[in-house]
Amino acid sequence: MSTADTAGTTDITGACAPGTARPGTAQRLTPRLLLVLVVLLAAQFMLAVDFSILNVALPVIGEGLGFSLAYLQWIATAFALCAAGFTLLFGRLADVFGRRRIFLGGLVVLGAASLVGGLAQSPEALIVARVFQGLATAAVTPAGLSLLTTSFPEGPLRERALGLNGALMSAGFTTGAILGGLLTDLLSWRWAFFINVPVAALVLVTAPIVIKESRPDSRPRLDVPGAVSVTLGLLAVVFGLTQAGEHGWDTAGALIPLAVGGLLLVVFHLVELRAPAPLVPPAVLGRRTVAWGNIAGLIAFLTETSLVFLLTLYLQNVLGFSPLAAGLSFGVLGLGTVLGGSIAPRVIGGIGARATLIAGGLVQAVSTAALLGLGDDRSWMWLLLAATFAGGVGNMLVIVGFMVTATSGLPDHEQGLATGLATMTQQIGITMGTPIMSAIATSAIAGTGAAAVLGGLKAAIAVNAAVVLLGVLTSLVFLRGPAGPAGGARLPRSNPEPMD
Repeated sequence: MSTADTAGTTDITGACAPGTARPGTAQRLTPRLLLVLVVLLAAQFMLAVDFSILNVALPVIGEGLGFSLAYLQWIATAFALCAAGFTLLFGRLADVFGRRRIFLGGLVVLGAASLVGGLAQSPEALIVARVFQGLATAAVTPAGLSLLTTSFPEGPLRERALGLNGALMSAGFTTGAILGGLLTDLLSWRWAFFINVPVAALVLVTAPIVIKESRPDSRPRLDVPGAVSVTLGLLAVVFGLTQAGEHGWDTAGALIPLAVGGLLLVVFHLVELRAPAPLVPPAVLGRRTVAWGNIAGLIAFLTETSLVFLLTLYLQNVLGFSPLAAGLSFGVLGLGTVLGGSIAPRVIGGIGARATLIAGGLVQAVSTAALLGLGDDRSWMWLLLAATFAGGVGNMLVIVGFMVTATSGLPDHEQGLATGLATMTQQIGITMGTPIMSAIATSAIAGTGAAAVLGGLKAAIAVNAAVVLLGVLTSLVFLRGPAGPAGGARLPRSNPEPMD
């Protein structure tokens, strides 16, 4: 990274970091940084599409490969387990062995796994492909985010990059649902896998040319006990959550892995307190910006992705839309997230990251609560479209505010850790939301028919809005206080400069 590329970095107290320009230095997007941004955003967008592109195609895949109905959910579960369980480990490995190296290696695995998935002739081959797609996602996402945060100086330029990244990732979830339906209807479900191959190849050809390697001057030791305990703990928790969504929260298949996962995460915490080179230094988690920023992000991902699930049920089971028509209906939500990601850097520059988290959460909460007015006929589509658009804007303000908050004020050698934590937060939020809201909706459905389904969905939507308000409250209360690891940090208000 050249000096010109890193000028203008400041710490969270507003003071200049050693060796950087003073605050107020103009930060503009150079041609090289523009290429870096395009390459990294293309990879992150592709990964976001992967989360949802198979959802619409699952029944067709099951029929084509002979999946039983009981095991069909493993197409999604195998991916989610690995994507969430290994992300913190790979984020730290990126710090140790080089972010670009892990990023490129993950893309190679992703391209190969996607090719295998598209050519699969048996359920076993497809599940193996999904496992390696999840592992690749766990490697590429934190490595790509840490390359983004270390390539762009902290302040307006990084906020803009993270804003675009957040907007494209959120839009990727919506695009995946629409694209999955189109590819399945027009070509074959196999193209939901094949589409990754040329994108991964293009990024692999371009990235080594425009992205420089990023690693610490001295290689830190890898905390093996911490890595094993946190990875197994996260795998157990995510597996328990997926089982709860499928079979209920009071089943042994859900409670046992959740208990084991919780115990392993406690073991991980105890290991980190004594490890000479901890995977997650307690001092980093002691920062309010890291701890409570990630709480805000967890709630943002948990609530919005699960709301899409609830509204998919509303569109199909209450209003009678086809899967493709339901997916297309979320295009308005996608537009809202793109708008939210585009304006988030300026909002953060004007009112600060903490105020942005609060404002965005309030917009999302009000928009979600408005959905309680939905009826059982299609004349209510205007309310759904307006509320999801506004909610998408608010949710994206929270997501970008979370990314800025959770990665601010940390040195470059800890950016892989910070982005690994943020990515883990994202993956777990996405994984947790649907089973939690599904269980709430199912338990609240009394009777049969569209009216009963709508009643259960409204109960879950009300809980969803309450959880968003809880996120607003945590940001309001805990992201205050004097700067520093012990007391948290006041995030700086920066004046954005043009990125041209």
